[in-house]
Amino acid sequence: MDGAHSATLQLQQLPPTSSDSSMSEGSFSYKENLIGALLAIFGHLVVSIALNLQKYCHIRLAGSKDPRAYFKTKTWWLGLFLMLLGELGVFASYAFAPLSLIVPLSAVSVIASSIIGIIFIKEKWKPKEFLRRYVLSFVGCGLAVVGTYLLVTFAPNSHEKMTGENVTRHLVSWPFLLYMLVEIILFCLLLYFYKEKNANNIIVILLLVALLGSMTVVTVKAVAGMLVLSIQGNLQLDYPIFYVMFVCMVATAIYQAAFLSQASQMYDSSLIASVGYILSTTVAITAGAIFYLDFIGEDVLHICMFALGCLIAFLGVFLITRNRKKAIPFEPYISMDAMPGMQNMHDKGMTVQPDLKASFSYGALENNDNISEIYTPATLPVMQEEHGPRSTSGVPYRVLEHTKKE
Repeated sequence: MDGAHSATLQLQQLPPTSSDSSMSEGSFSYKENLIGALLAIFGHLVVSIALNLQKYCHIRLAGSKDPRAYFKTKTWWLGLFLMLLGELGVFASYAFAPLSLIVPLSAVSVIASSIIGIIFIKEKWKPKEFLRRYVLSFVGCGLAVVGTYLLVTFAPNSHEKMTGENVTRHLVSWPFLLYMLVEIILFCLLLYFYKEKNANNIIVILLLVALLGSMTVVTVKAVAGMLVLSIQGNLQLDYPIFYVMFVCMVATAIYQAAFLSQASQMYDSSLIASVGYILSTTVAITAGAIFYLDFIGEDVLHICMFALGCLIAFLGVFLITRNRKKAIPFEPYISMDAMPGMQNMHDKGMTVQPDLKASFSYGALENNDNISEIYTPATLPVMQEEHGPRSTSGVPYRVLEHTKKE
């Protein structure tokens, strides 16, 4: 009995085996992956709802007699609050999950925007016409959901603590320095062709955005990880690398937004969404794999299934954005600020008509009482009739410029 009791005590005092420790580490890493993925999905959903709320606020003001500015409405401020909350969730997700998992999950915002857009449509469609009109969106949403599931399931399990020493070691490693050299050379070449040779191709502009975005997500993960460790008690704010990463994060985000703004002025938003998502995700995953060594130790099956999930998500986003209507850039009216001698101010000092580059046309309708329930902007499509072969298609109107002498 004594021998059996001593043997039981020895078994209880034995240290855990390597297999037990690997299983506990694997379950812990999977739990962190799940927390990061849920935070990213929640953040992208909330951001998508916020953007649609603000868009609804602008459209409603554009189609009504409400003289208030957009920033004086509760809907717009609710959208701003939700946007900040969603961005905070996405930012926090980088501290828990690998970069290669968080970046592709931005497809959730495209899925949410597509579903919200269909829900808020107030026009009545026949079932056959509705399915034919939105079949690509439904198929794209399904593919994007399948791709997201594969991404979460087969994501890499690298969970390194974002301490100042680890971030500095990755920053000066030769693979990342080589990657940075190639990226800087490519960025300078693209910028030269874009600025000097007027290469305004969408691939050129969105590649510039993707290269900047890869550095943004790399620095975001470092800053978020060091902040979380500091909150947990392991202070990392006294390392200079934290402030270097923070400055790089802000600078690259600003320039990335500037190039996106230039692209939105020349190309359709749906095309920018699909092509930009594919390019940015590919470059960001490559940067994360080189900087944070996300795929070190992963087997070939997991890597192939993760790549398959990315491809399916790419195809889903492409199909969703493919079905969106293109905006008509022409506005068939004479703007009040383009007519000589026409005042465009109320007695109270409020603008009747915005400038020519405004997104919506507040003063374009002659009678706002008959506004439809969908609150569409006051721009109408133009149908030009074709006459005989001898006649030339003329413009619907002409604005005469008068000089002071006249």
